[in-house]
Amino acid sequence: MRDVSLEATTGVSVVICCYNGAKRLPQTLAHLANQQVRDRLRWEVIVVDNASTDETSQVALGSWPVDAPVPLRVVYEHRRGKACARDRGFSEAKYEIVSFLDDDNWVCPEWVQSVSDIMVQHPDIGACGGYSDAICEVSPPRWFEGHKRSYAIGPWGNEEGYVPRTQGAFWGAGCTIRKSAWQQIVNNGFRPLLVGRQGSRLAAGEDSELCFALVLTGWRLWYEPSLRFQHFLPASRLNWKHLRRLHRGFGAASVMLDPYLFALKQNPKTLKEIWKRTWTFRISVTLVSLLYYSIKLPINRAMYHQTLEGNSVVLSLEYVCARLSELLRNRKKYNFSINEIQNASWIKCLKISNQ
Repeated sequence: MRDVSLEATTGVSVVICCYNGAKRLPQTLAHLANQQVRDRLRWEVIVVDNASTDETSQVALGSWPVDAPVPLRVVYEHRRGKACARDRGFSEAKYEIVSFLDDDNWVCPEWVQSVSDIMVQHPDIGACGGYSDAICEVSPPRWFEGHKRSYAIGPWGNEEGYVPRTQGAFWGAGCTIRKSAWQQIVNNGFRPLLVGRQGSRLAAGEDSELCFALVLTGWRLWYEPSLRFQHFLPASRLNWKHLRRLHRGFGAASVMLDPYLFALKQNPKTLKEIWKRTWTFRISVTLVSLLYYSIKLPINRAMYHQTLEGNSVVLSLEYVCARLSELLRNRKKYNFSINEIQNASWIKCLKISNQ
């Protein structure tokens, strides 16, 4: 049985992880200050300044209204990386329900109350995700609609409810996580392989890794489409170069997510199944994909007169090239990482205790 106290279930800690967010924070905090919550619900706002070089901390404190319904705290995390900022947010959070936002997320007025209701009503939920709408500073490019999920935009799933354990993980923006679940896996030995975005470096995958770790230990995921928030996208991100960089980040992160995806599936029963999980097989498949997309790109351009901008094959090449580079860099530890996650004691013991 889950051991969640009454005090913990009635509290929400909203954590905003920031790197140089001085220009974006005022709007984000204004939406939080206008939350509609019932009197008995306790909540707080924490801004994690992840080694910013601008006035993020000062702007956060100055933007929070003096008559706001709850206090705001700013904490400084010197270790660069979204995962480091997230962990600092967990350690600082007073309450059991921790809702993570980026500094460009504008939540609906019912956000805090809704995440509390959902997590209290479903004590087996380790993480909950919502629906993201785009607010673009300029008119988005013609290709944006087809690639908006790369920007964490749109519905996460098709319908409300539990998420099948093998069907992915939530993006970090707007993800609400049960603190006791995080504390449980950390105390029992979970150490992330990915650190996430570091400053302007568009690394990825740290949010998926945490969701996979929760699922592997018996927690469940829940998608709630009524949890709506707007994701502000500045002009500097609405360009082809930025989207290509995002896909490079996705490709690199995929290598360290492989061990979790394998662990979520049934244990291999034949030598062929075992071989398909090795570095040798995975790099062979990646090389074949690289050859395939390298041939497909000029064919597409010739047959359909497609330009490079907006061409999905270009994005696939970015992903595959980054994955190939990361596989080569992790040649010596790839197989070890798979075995480490597959046989992790923290997964086996917690999976039993959480059932």
